[in-house]
Amino acid sequence: MPAERLHLVRHGEVHNPTRVLYGRLPNYRLSDAGHQMARAAAEYVASLGRPVTALRCSPLERTQESAAPFAERFDLEPVLDERIIEPTNVFEGRQMKRALMDPRNWWHLRQPSLPSWGEPYESIAARMLEAMDEAWHGAESGDVVFVSHQAPIWITHLRVAGLPLRHDPRTRRCDLSSVTSFERGGDVWREVGYAAPAVTGGAVDVGAV
Repeated sequence: MPAERLHLVRHGEVHNPTRVLYGRLPNYRLSDAGHQMARAAAEYVASLGRPVTALRCSPLERTQESAAPFAERFDLEPVLDERIIEPTNVFEGRQMKRALMDPRNWWHLRQPSLPSWGEPYESIAARMLEAMDEAWHGAESGDVVFVSHQAPIWITHLRVAGLPLRHDPRTRRCDLSSVTSFERGGDVWREVGYAAPAVTGGAVDVGAV
């Protein structure tokens, strides 16, 4: 039997006092508030009363830490999956406001529909859907949880909804520790829910990183 529902969960807040776009850089871990957010996401999924039989996460520290409450609550071993990782970005390790003031960086903004500053949106959508298809058919019924990042989750939302992948990163509906849920009928994915169970009002790092 395939899975019954697949939840894309964004990681919690990262400790990022210098406010850089950390991308795939190592050693960016959850803040204390981020750990609380991750627990809230796991509690929300548990409150649905649905069995969770598989757990995957991006190999970055912040997603592994955000997957830990799910592993504990559902007695699962997280599987690391490179396909659901944060996309590459030429501005990695830099403060975006400062970087965008430098005319030498404007070249990277020349083609936002790709985008020209990092991994193409089409590539992100393809790898996410490949991982989702595999997990869906590989699960022994129940639900699957992926702990991933804002950009891959939002790109998946756009692709499933049939919307253009080009977008303004500041307009993404993908809060910290949010849960975007999907079901699959035949070969077609459809989004069936979105929830933001974590308290994020005091979060410092809420941007598109």
